[in-house]
Amino acid sequence: MIETNDGQSLEFEVVGLVEDDEKNAYAVCYSESADEFVVTDDAGTLLDDDDLAQEILDDFFVLAEEAAPPEPDTEK
Repeated sequence: MIETNDGQSLEFEVVGLVEDDEKNAYAVCYSESADEFVVTDDAGTLLDDDDLAQEILDDFFVLAEEAAPPEPDTEK
């Protein structure tokens, strides 16, 4: 759960774990109700560094795309 500045509470679910070259672990979390991703450190604290968070999200999306099953070929 994350409480926003305006007092709302948003529920996030961990959808992936990413580790950087220095072996620091990060959790990629997604809120279905807000349709938003956030990144936390291994203690569950939101990252203050927006550039680092975006880099981790970019890596996560690349890994997720590579792990996705191939789409069926609909052309015949």
